Amino acid sequence: MNDKLVFLGLLYFVQGIPYGLQSLLLPVYLRGAGHSLTHIGLTKILYFPWVLKVLWAPLVDRVGTKRCWLVATVSGLALTCLSSAALAPEAHIWGVVATLLAMNALASVQDITVDGAAVGLLKGRSELGLGNMAQVVGYKAGSVFAGGGLLAVIDVAGWGPMFMLLAFVYFGVALFVWGAPVLDNELLRGQAEGRRGVQSDAVHPWRVWRKLLSVPGTPWTMIYVLTYKLGEQGAVTMFPLFLLDHHMTARELGFWNGVIAMCFSICGSSLGGLLLSQFSIGSLMRRAFVMRTVSMVFQSSLLTVLEPSPLMKGMAVLSLSIQHFLGGLITTLTFTTMMHCTQRAEESVQATHYSFLSTLEVMGKLMFGALAGGLVDWVGFPTAFLLFLVLSAGTALHIWKATDTGALREQPK
Repeated sequence: MNDKLVFLGLLYFVQGIPYGLQSLLLPVYLRGAGHSLTHIGLTKILYFPWVLKVLWAPLVDRVGTKRCWLVATVSGLALTCLSSAALAPEAHIWGVVATLLAMNALASVQDITVDGAAVGLLKGRSELGLGNMAQVVGYKAGSVFAGGGLLAVIDVAGWGPMFMLLAFVYFGVALFVWGAPVLDNELLRGQAEGRRGVQSDAVHPWRVWRKLLSVPGTPWTMIYVLTYKLGEQGAVTMFPLFLLDHHMTARELGFWNGVIAMCFSICGSSLGGLLLSQFSIGSLMRRAFVMRTVSMVFQSSLLTVLEPSPLMKGMAVLSLSIQHFLGGLITTLTFTTMMHCTQRAEESVQATHYSFLSTLEVMGKLMFGALAGGLVDWVGFPTAFLLFLVLSAGTALHIWKATDTGALREQPK
């Protein structure tokens, strides 16, 4: 099991680097350069390859091996970082945008492959909880490393050396994957199954979609993953920019939001994986979503304070820490729910099924994250956060109902 956790954690770590660059570093950089919240929100469009990944997931399921896909995508990310190291963002902003788009495309293909490997590798309730903990913690650690740590030192190290470092990290992981034995048995089985079904599904692709939608629990899970992050995503995106406008410098924000708060998120994700081995997922989700709603009430109240003060900074850091801790806990519970649903599908479509659910999860966050900046510019921070709060409360009610009607009671205890 330790080999599986190291393997999955490392791959999700490098997969989180593009997210950290775009979600934590780029907004602060653009805001410091004078761009509007609307323009910053529209950078979420760079996540678009994650929405399309379900279209090429069947190809990853059927063609080649997981090892080859992983080595190719991680090596491609290294080459993309080398290209970005040669660009100056002040003079080549569109070149930087193109490299970030390419990184998202490669990371999305890598995500399909490693998710498919995780579905096959993780067995039983305990492994599912720990494996999804490794997934979420690894991904967030990568985003902290890229978005928080590098933001804190970019003024000293510079843009080029920063991306050179990332390129060396990716090349090292590509070599590790090439020699890792953990995939050997799963690869042989996957290749045999792929040969049996590839011709039929290639001729009738609608059969794949019928298989996906007929998996028990899929309709409820689809609705859930589309909506569970809406209110939280708006707050996570906009509250740091409110602090940047009124209370904190970019360096302070990079430390408190990009490092400290994300460490709390990792702690929440880790706790979620441990709790899953002892408690039912339904009861955990019900309590976590209620606490998240309460934390958003606290955070929204801080928007009324515009004058900078040490007390306000302390309250803001506390709010960010609580928000990210609960967000990490909920994310681990959510990805465990998705993976448990996927394990009910036929093995020949499991990677596609999980990619379909994770695509919907990304769509929910991307759709609202792209609109949040424009919403704040239009109605202001207080009104926008009231909407975020309503959305969060609505999701808590949705979870509460699911535990009563049985949709979540089917999950493993």
